[in-house]
Amino acid sequence: MIYALLCAVIAALIIKITVLKRCARSISAQFRQKLDEDTNTLITINSADRDMRQLASGINDSLRKLRAEHNRYICGDAELKAAITNISHDLRTPLTAICGYLEVMKKGDCPPQTAKYLDIIEGRAELMKQLTEELFRYSVILSSDAGEETEDVSVNQVLEDCIMGYYASFTGKGIVPQLELTEEKVIRHVNKNSLARTFNNLMNNALKYSDGDLYVKLDKNGEIIFSNTAHDLTPIQVERLFDRFYTIRQARNSTGLGLSIARTFIEQMNGTITAELSGSRLIIKICL
Repeated sequence: MIYALLCAVIAALIIKITVLKRCARSISAQFRQKLDEDTNTLITINSADRDMRQLASGINDSLRKLRAEHNRYICGDAELKAAITNISHDLRTPLTAICGYLEVMKKGDCPPQTAKYLDIIEGRAELMKQLTEELFRYSVILSSDAGEETEDVSVNQVLEDCIMGYYASFTGKGIVPQLELTEEKVIRHVNKNSLARTFNNLMNNALKYSDGDLYVKLDKNGEIIFSNTAHDLTPIQVERLFDRFYTIRQARNSTGLGLSIARTFIEQMNGTITAELSGSRLIIKICL
């Protein structure tokens, strides 16, 4: 009699544990699904076990809060993009007019001191115009549907063209770029203009902040490395290099969007871009 009762208890426990394990697996699978999908549905279970139902209820409460935070982030990000677009668009027309009027004034007879001031004003206006254009282009990039026309592109050729375009600027600062480019063709199906813009932004970043050198490497697997000495750079600054509007120095001629734009382009190409600090060297690595 006792043996039969013990067997019944053991059987009941086994059934209970089996049901609980099935419930736990169901909750785990549904939780992963809810995180991966943009859905408002909640986790459901068929178990009558109080603890399991409380667990599912607690997870559902957390999912509701997570979705609310996510929606607030999406709305805030959309508002920021719209604000950037509107502000940059509104500034373009008056800046163009200012530059035009300055050009007309410079053609007239002006005292030397006045002409000097006009040159200064014109330089500042042109700089502001460039920064405004950068903001506008960035807003367009973010608001696009990532449906840019793609084609088979030689990464080697685009990178070499970019290096040649900046070569005079680097040598003018006493920097001779060290190159290690594979002779094997690296072909990727991407948007050529976006790839060129990415390389240009990285070269421009190195031109501004390098401490006197630049190393560029492209291997046959599509890994591209831009490396330069940056003694004043800290690990915390490196972590923020791809943040919007972040600049290493409070430069007046920079929006802090160059590397952020580069990351956006690379992600649209299904590639990755990372930055790390090795000793005093900044290493930016792209994998396509």
